[in-house]
Amino acid sequence: MKFKNIHILILCLVAFFAMAGGALLAPVLPEMMGPLGTTAQNVALLMSVFTISTAVFTLIIGHFIDRVNRKRILVPSLVLYGLTGLVSFFVADFSLLLVLRFLQGVGVAGMTSMAMLVIGDVYTGFDRVSAMSKISISFALGSIFAPVIGGSLALLGWNYAFLFYALSLPFAIIVILSLPETKVQTDTRDHKGMIEALKCLRVLPIIYTIFMGFSIFFILFAMMIYVPFMLKSVFGYGSGESGLMLAIPGISCILFASRVGPLAGKHSLLMVIAAGFACVGLSMLFMPVLHSLAAVFLLLLLFGAGLVLAQTAIDVQIIQVSPPASRGGVISIHNCMKYVGQSASPIVLGIILAYYGLNAVFIAAGVFGLLIALTTYLMKKRFGGSGTHPVKDTKASVL
Repeated sequence: MKFKNIHILILCLVAFFAMAGGALLAPVLPEMMGPLGTTAQNVALLMSVFTISTAVFTLIIGHFIDRVNRKRILVPSLVLYGLTGLVSFFVADFSLLLVLRFLQGVGVAGMTSMAMLVIGDVYTGFDRVSAMSKISISFALGSIFAPVIGGSLALLGWNYAFLFYALSLPFAIIVILSLPETKVQTDTRDHKGMIEALKCLRVLPIIYTIFMGFSIFFILFAMMIYVPFMLKSVFGYGSGESGLMLAIPGISCILFASRVGPLAGKHSLLMVIAAGFACVGLSMLFMPVLHSLAAVFLLLLLFGAGLVLAQTAIDVQIIQVSPPASRGGVISIHNCMKYVGQSASPIVLGIILAYYGLNAVFIAAGVFGLLIALTTYLMKKRFGGSGTHPVKDTKASVL
């Protein structure tokens, strides 16, 4: 069976669901403190426990991912994601919600790597960049537009946002019926799973690309978590208005996504990544300085442009530099570190918030982004050919 556009759409929805898992609740967090009887610091744990669970189980699943069929992992993960979200709608106990969010993270762990891995199975060269850009857009849009959904549903009640997750249950049926299996059937009896992938971390382009994945999601969640608090304190915005404001970077994601391939072909993947980090860094750095609505709007547009440039190029880069036999394991480690970045963001920046205030959070995130941009630019020669232009070959005819 030939891989078709409808199959790309299915993978994009998988990516959207996976990334929406955390971002959906971002604008709802301030509204949850009263009903759950907890503090701002504690309610942020609903984000952290989810991302920590996803990070840990991404590695566990990564041990088997190169040895089993893709759909045998993807379908149960979608079902777990949906069921835990549906049950959470009926729960008003903070401790039980933490348990359900942990279990939901297990489901996301089986979803996140699959879209990227299937693209690696099916496409090569510039076609891989084009296909991966669609997946990365979906990851980005999941992070950006999920707060709009969550904030809008929260207008009905703080727990209504959890109903969104239940949509993955009928979607799992579509995956069963429509998505072809892309794994090449090979003898994997001697494959050592994650051990093989961990050996790849000795290669500089691989380990640094994984670090860049960590970094972009650290900064992304700094924006997702703390911009609503800034909007509430400066403009008096509630969850609905904050959700709409957090959708602004999605506009840039859509506008700039098609430019990743041409820019990478002209300059290099690493230069696209460096430019992306520079944009998100500048956006965060100036966020506490320019307190007009127009300025915040422009800074969020700049953030979205940087996000889609950096994230797409990073995801293409990790597929390009990882060996095919261990690609699934390397991608799992890569995605694990994305979730570690998401988990570390509220923890590290929460300490800065407690001691130095909200403005210091944005300054710290901005400086971090600019440092990564500079380091990435300086790393170009260390990457050699693997950090320059995608290999010019064509789409694989699969299945």
